[in-house]
Amino acid sequence: MTSTRPGPDWLTDAVLYQIYPQSFADSDGDGIGDFAGITEHLDHLAWLGVDTVWLNPCFDSPFRDAGYDVTDYFAPAPRYGTADDLAALVGAARRRGIRILLDLVAGHTSDQHPWFRTSAQDPSDHRYIWSERPVEGFVASPGSRAGWYRPNFFDCQPALNFGYAREDPREPWRQPVDAEGPRANRAALRAIMAHWLGLGVAGFRVDMASSLVKDDPGFVETGKLWTELRDWLDRDHPQAALFAEWGDPAAAVAAGFHADFFLQFGGGDGLPLRSLWNNNAGTVKEYWQQGPCYFEAEGRGTPQVFLDAWRSAAELTEGAGHIALPTANHDFSRLATGPRTADQLAPAFALLLTWPTLPAVYYGDEIGMRFVPDLPDTEGSALGATYNRAGSRTPMQWAPGVNAGFSAAPADRLYLPVDPDPHRPDVATQRADPTSLLHTVRRLIALRRAHPGLGTRASVEVRHAGYPLVYTRAGRYLVAVNPRREPAVVPAEAAFGGADGARRTARPLDVQGVTIGAAGELRAEGFSYGVFELG
Repeated sequence: MTSTRPGPDWLTDAVLYQIYPQSFADSDGDGIGDFAGITEHLDHLAWLGVDTVWLNPCFDSPFRDAGYDVTDYFAPAPRYGTADDLAALVGAARRRGIRILLDLVAGHTSDQHPWFRTSAQDPSDHRYIWSERPVEGFVASPGSRAGWYRPNFFDCQPALNFGYAREDPREPWRQPVDAEGPRANRAALRAIMAHWLGLGVAGFRVDMASSLVKDDPGFVETGKLWTELRDWLDRDHPQAALFAEWGDPAAAVAAGFHADFFLQFGGGDGLPLRSLWNNNAGTVKEYWQQGPCYFEAEGRGTPQVFLDAWRSAAELTEGAGHIALPTANHDFSRLATGPRTADQLAPAFALLLTWPTLPAVYYGDEIGMRFVPDLPDTEGSALGATYNRAGSRTPMQWAPGVNAGFSAAPADRLYLPVDPDPHRPDVATQRADPTSLLHTVRRLIALRRAHPGLGTRASVEVRHAGYPLVYTRAGRYLVAVNPRREPAVVPAEAAFGGADGARRTARPLDVQGVTIGAAGELRAEGFSYGVFELG
């Protein structure tokens, strides 16, 4: 099923930035971020070095799941602005060399969508999955149609019918993938994508991408569906990119996507990502089994879980697609969560921006915005007693003072409260401080762009998989990342690769607390990183 084409050339060198639109910038004082607010701050992204922006869902919605419950795929939600406002954003971004990706909610709609309202009245409509008898997990019909429908996530999000891979005459709701309802939904999906691509967006991140075809062992039929769409994109929109929310890059790329993210769930139960960042202080599933993460001050973790998962995925996706590594996302804790302090963040960005994955920065992480605990359940943000996503969705902190520069609205009208910490970071203050995290991130992005050997196409060789993590890129660059509090030393032979390697020169390109000793040993202070060019 896999396409042999890894995607448009621009994708190989992309630096992604995720924007949660309701929390980024409010231009009209209603307390909710909007398209015009994003447009006003595009210069920040251009200055930072970002070239690809993914917007969380911005279609019309009752917002019972923060926009992942769509009522009209062809119209923006009025709280964000008009279609003209979105077009202006896309155009203004393009003029700055920034591409816009939209979030496509492909597997379900809102229960307020006209399609579902019609289906709930018409027993002959098969756009959704209906049973005439109670089935575990199904929800009773809200309309005159007798029966129960299958939800895809929350009860208010009925699953669109893309068919079942396995039929069973005892379960007549299991329609084949080529039945009338599934065919109509595949056609609608293409029409939605074509509409927005025609207006200038650069592609899509697909929500719950593996969920479309039900009971699909090995995702065979799901892969056929996405590969069919990918073939259409390659033919009619060859510069468009398709990202998956799958959490298993090897599976997603095999299914036709250009790229997928390591996520807090998915392949390996999300451990490849969580073993790096998750310190069990933010969004935590009660069933997660995980030891200390690698990026913790005490230094009890290991990068090996991530390294093994990345290498396996890289081998399976080589030449066909990309793996994206995010700092966080709207469903998962920020880097600055719990006991992790601001001085621990630079090493994380050093890894993110020198490893051969597509780097994805979640809005505000570039200044070290923290996960804010103990917030109210907002638009379905709480998924359990220990998993409230609102903490990662608070307003962007642009400046000191009222509402951190996010909005002119009264504080009680904001989408979510601004971080109450009086020492909260902000863009303006860090922009004025060349030693800030913001400048560090900008510098590392620029370094990645200036040296293709630090990008996705160049080789990587791990020299030391402990504290610090030491690796070479393209045989020409040496990178050391020490996320623990205590300093660490790596002998020359290990850091440089044998006695001959220890005699190579190492020119610092971007260094915070890492030095090469007189005997060639690599010395890393606590919370440090170093990028060197080898001679």
